[in-house]
Amino acid sequence: MTPLVFSSTRYDYLADRLVACTAWPRGEVERQRFPDGEKYQRVVTEVADRDVLIVGGTLDEDATCEIYDLASTIVGAGAYRLTLVIPYYGYSTMERSVHPGEVVTAKTRARLLSSIPEASRGNRVFLLDLHVGTIAHYFEGAIRTVHVYGKPIVTAAARRLGGADFVLACTDAGRAKWVESLANDLGVPAAFVYKRRLDGDTTEVTGVSAEVRGKRVVIYDDMIRTGGSLVSAARAYRDAGAVAIDAIATHGILPGDSIDRIRATGLFGKVVVTDSHPRAVELASDFLEVEPVAPLLAEHLHTTSWAAGPTTLARSTP
Repeated sequence: MTPLVFSSTRYDYLADRLVACTAWPRGEVERQRFPDGEKYQRVVTEVADRDVLIVGGTLDEDATCEIYDLASTIVGAGAYRLTLVIPYYGYSTMERSVHPGEVVTAKTRARLLSSIPEASRGNRVFLLDLHVGTIAHYFEGAIRTVHVYGKPIVTAAARRLGGADFVLACTDAGRAKWVESLANDLGVPAAFVYKRRLDGDTTEVTGVSAEVRGKRVVIYDDMIRTGGSLVSAARAYRDAGAVAIDAIATHGILPGDSIDRIRATGLFGKVVVTDSHPRAVELASDFLEVEPVAPLLAEHLHTTSWAAGPTTLARSTP
């Protein structure tokens, strides 16, 4: 059955790109914002007995509620099956409690989305490059979770930036295992920096794990927020003798003037992210290159079964 594609407001662009890749029909939603800030939504396209797909990221509370309201209404109107495509899962770094009483927001948001009424033939959610893979297991009940790795996009960008001889690096030892896996696929060395925490908010780099002198270095991280960790790592690699540094991230959040401050350091030739977050799309430039995720998502949406249980989908080649 051909899916009918809807989207939340800030992800209209990605739904349009997914439709361009697949020729799936687009669903229409009428939206209005009242003076007091309340939002009106009406599903215009008939969804009864249809396979429905909703594209939207949990960027903030408003965006999350928009997805929840839209999905609940579509199921209530008789959708045959429901698929949520969440390219960027917000609160992913709040995946565990460190101090007593802390809210594990990644888990509570997953529970909220799990409470969407079940379509007659089931619900599922596609997630892209989660900060921590165990978040996929926070979803409860009958909803099926599918964790898609953006490895094909990352490795292709790394080859383009690094050329034939480079070091694939990460911002700290916490991402070392994943970067080592990527480096093995690429046939290049991996590197990470050692950090020491000075206080609750400050760390300092104390060393680099691999020889980078005279090498091009491509740094990978799952997301770039303000870029503080990225810049600190890049300085360490430069001080260790790297001759050129570029960066790749799946998710470019980049609030405020973050990308301008990253560029102003003069440490980077290019920064490459995907269009999983609308902020990256808004900021695309000659310095910030934005790669599309629609082809990768379309591939997995075409081929993934509806069997129960969390699934991780990774491809080692583009």
